[in-house]
Amino acid sequence: MTTTKTIPSVSMRTAGTGASTKANELGMRTMQERAYEHRGEQYLLIKSPPASGKSRALMFIALDKLHNQNVRKAIIVVPERSIGGSFADEPLSNYGFWADWTVKPQWNLCNVAGIENTSVAKSKVKAVGRFLESDDRVLVCTHATFRFAVEDLGIEAFDDCLIAVDEFHHVSSNPDNKLGAQLGQFLSRDRVHLVAMTGSYFRGDAEAVLAPQDESKFVTVTYTYYEQLNGYDHLKSLDIGYFFYSGRYLDAITKVLDPALKTIVHIPNVNSRESTKDKVKEVNEIMDALGTWEGEDPKTGFHLVRLPDGHLIKIADLVDDDSARRDKVVSALKDPNHKNDRNHIDIIIALGMAKEGFDWIWCEHALTVGYRASLTEIIQIIGRATRDAPGKTSARFTNLIAEPDASEEAVVDAVNDTLKAIAASLLMEQVLAPKFNFTPKNADSGPLPDFDYGDGGYDPKGTNVGFNEATGQFHFEINGLVTPQSNEAKRICQEDLNEVITAFVQDKPSLEKGLFDDETVPEELTQVRMGKIVKDRYPDLSDVDQEAIRQHAIAALNLTQKAKAVAAELEDSGQLTGGSALIDGVRKFAMDVRNLDIDMIDRINPFEAAYSILAKSMSEQTLKQVAAVIASKKISIPYEEARDLALRARKFMQERGRAPDITSADAWEKRMAEGVVALKRHVEQQKNG
Repeated sequence: MTTTKTIPSVSMRTAGTGASTKANELGMRTMQERAYEHRGEQYLLIKSPPASGKSRALMFIALDKLHNQNVRKAIIVVPERSIGGSFADEPLSNYGFWADWTVKPQWNLCNVAGIENTSVAKSKVKAVGRFLESDDRVLVCTHATFRFAVEDLGIEAFDDCLIAVDEFHHVSSNPDNKLGAQLGQFLSRDRVHLVAMTGSYFRGDAEAVLAPQDESKFVTVTYTYYEQLNGYDHLKSLDIGYFFYSGRYLDAITKVLDPALKTIVHIPNVNSRESTKDKVKEVNEIMDALGTWEGEDPKTGFHLVRLPDGHLIKIADLVDDDSARRDKVVSALKDPNHKNDRNHIDIIIALGMAKEGFDWIWCEHALTVGYRASLTEIIQIIGRATRDAPGKTSARFTNLIAEPDASEEAVVDAVNDTLKAIAASLLMEQVLAPKFNFTPKNADSGPLPDFDYGDGGYDPKGTNVGFNEATGQFHFEINGLVTPQSNEAKRICQEDLNEVITAFVQDKPSLEKGLFDDETVPEELTQVRMGKIVKDRYPDLSDVDQEAIRQHAIAALNLTQKAKAVAAELEDSGQLTGGSALIDGVRKFAMDVRNLDIDMIDRINPFEAAYSILAKSMSEQTLKQVAAVIASKKISIPYEEARDLALRARKFMQERGRAPDITSADAWEKRMAEGVVALKRHVEQQKNG
């Protein structure tokens, strides 16, 4: 029997102020106006969510650089050809700007037919060379084309140009990342302007995007998810959940796939354990589970499926290996005549497509089967559902994940997926929360301008938590908080706490200890593990700066977790509802502790709330299996002792009719179970030589 359980991990209710969608006299929305104020910077980093208007912000900035800052050319670099369409011609003057954005067809290299293979890339590199020699000003190409062009033409060929890199998280400070290495060379030569844009300034592999010394050269413009979603006109809520299933995912998917919702389904990679290894058959099974197939629309290539209630829905298959059929479907999805047509398509089924940069404003549900290898990819997929659209009041992301089964290898895989899902959940909570500003509580303390400190106002002698609704920012005063000394450490505490938290929640030893080891003292996680991550990430900073960053990061994580728990209790009791839940939860938690100090924050297990969700959502048996896999990693028992314990365990099983439980409260039963696990490991090691 197939079972499905929910982890209600993240839930955001917005105020719906409409602020993020309103344009000024130049046609700029809030984020674009904020970025344009920094148009004179040589190196600019824009951190802003999907759908916030980064493409158009870049157009405004690039036009100013080309016309007013002696920049001779602008080269827009995108990760894949499909995103090149975001930089097509725009009549900006129709909305109040002083110039229009135009890209001549021959210089949008993303529109060149053919995949990004070596032969195609070489022809595009020649096109880049011709563009640099021409009188034209704007070119759009992929990351791959640009890398080849830099290798072929040299760094110097791009002097006095603007290089704008979209989806900047593809870059890495790792020496093996060619684009990252090339950008490092551009920064050293200091003859170009760089604008970097991303909706998720962190990488799934926890690598730093830029080396600290390079990153310090950039001026950062941040527009948060909180500001973006809170300022929408229509979308009022975003829910992110994990559903664990047993058996085949195809038998479970109809429990979470609601054909009434506009949905993008990402089926699992063929190499993953969730896959049946036949992706075409999987698509057909999903359609069969929904209703009766009635053929294809000859114009669009969309599948027509009749639901049991009589409704006819249209399904786009982007998994099809037939490139001609797939290109027909892609073209139909991108048809500008249907951009604002809610009924153009109902469900999109994809594997590697419809993620980054894919723009379908009507998407209400992003349903992903199997854990994705990268946190960045999950953020991008969630971003497909967070567009604002008339009549669209709610959006959700669902991750369908296989529960562990009896075989040990599958259990280990499932445990790893569970840990990754929890990491993604923790990160999304942080990404969606208002921004934190921390200051030490001392004699010089005082209120920050434009912050609301609650009914009683700012109390010079008490605990204070302020909130600025316009910018979506908290102000906390914390006793014992270390203040960052260098400008770089101050920048990190202001701009990059989520990047530090990303590395921490992806640290498997931290997750394992925090979730499943009752003997772990919270400070081992908050001070030791987080401290090591900060030291490894910023080795050149002083001890004081490293400690300041550690404290700020753990405070942001733990206060979000505690506020979430308090807000849930308040909502359950009916004391509050709506977009203010997290804000009220933060304020209530801070006021209840009365004396907010860093030692108290360090004594909070950052994964406490995540475990309570797991405990409610997983069966007791599955939770025990997960705990057993984690516990087995700690065991180091000599072969002879392990063999003796295993023999005792066999006798135990004969007497009790069950194997010893590694999570048992009985120390002897637990030790026998540890011996069984240790003996298995010894046998496997002998087999492998």
